[in-house]
Amino acid sequence: MILVTGGTGLVGAHLLLHLIENGEKVRAIYREEKGIQKTKSLFQHYNKSALFDAIEWVEGDILDIPSLEHAFINITHVYHCAAFISFDPKDENKLRKINIEGTANIVNFCLAKGVEKLCHVSSTAALGDLASHETIITEETEWNPEKYHSDYAISKYGAEMEIWRAQQEGLKVIIVNPGVIIGPGFEEQGSGQLIKKVSDGLLFYSYGKTAFVAVDDVVRIMIELMESTICNERFILIGQNIIFKDIFDSIADTLKVKRPGIEAKPFLLRLLLKFNWLLNFFTKKQNNLSKDTVCSFLNTKEFSNEKIKTTLQTSFLDIHQYIRENFSVS
Repeated sequence: MILVTGGTGLVGAHLLLHLIENGEKVRAIYREEKGIQKTKSLFQHYNKSALFDAIEWVEGDILDIPSLEHAFINITHVYHCAAFISFDPKDENKLRKINIEGTANIVNFCLAKGVEKLCHVSSTAALGDLASHETIITEETEWNPEKYHSDYAISKYGAEMEIWRAQQEGLKVIIVNPGVIIGPGFEEQGSGQLIKKVSDGLLFYSYGKTAFVAVDDVVRIMIELMESTICNERFILIGQNIIFKDIFDSIADTLKVKRPGIEAKPFLLRLLLKFNWLLNFFTKKQNNLSKDTVCSFLNTKEFSNEKIKTTLQTSFLDIHQYIRENFSVS
């Protein structure tokens, strides 16, 4: 039987759908009933409601060791998709606890229960830093601890160290490093927030860039890697490196809303950052703009997907076309 953590999130829910469609026996961990409803809604979105009941749900938490005892009964393969994403400095401890300690717990259970193979969903944020002679980030790019990294990046890097520990102790592992994952459902998570911001009338764009990938490609490749003899490897999963302005324009055109019209140059972003800090200070609201989000908005780094393309002889969906096909309004 297959165990999926994070089955109530974007990647985990799509993964559950694909696994069930493939006829697999699947168990998924949930913390709250409302999380299950989000996954059920995704199945309904794809007109696959009849498949939802094939999932065996078990209440648990990757930080609650006793709850994992039941979840791991008769499990042979594990997809670890559960993670916490935040770029708010106030969430540093929560990031480390969920992403590092939670992953360590999953690793320990895999080792103790004789699991055959583990797939860990990491992030491009956990990849290395370009040296002066390098132009594109690959799986071999080395992490430089002397350079600045967000708390989220550090937590995902720490999680990967737990996965490599498992590999050293004899567990077959796969790590995938997706870029920004685009997919329907889950408005309040990840790329769903991006779609919603543009829908709500996002004002600013930038000529920074980052890597994007369709959720369909992520889960398809994860399953293919887990079903193969490939192990103890990591793979960057990205469709394209895309300028933010272009991705925002694609989303806006698809949703039939106004494109963002103000370029967020560095001085403007710094001004917005200060204003947002003051606003949060006086209103006590959660920080929705941080130094890390500003840095990502101005990022110009590119990532390579050549390793996975060569290994599996695979290709990726065009992100702009994927947006048009999955987010268009009637």
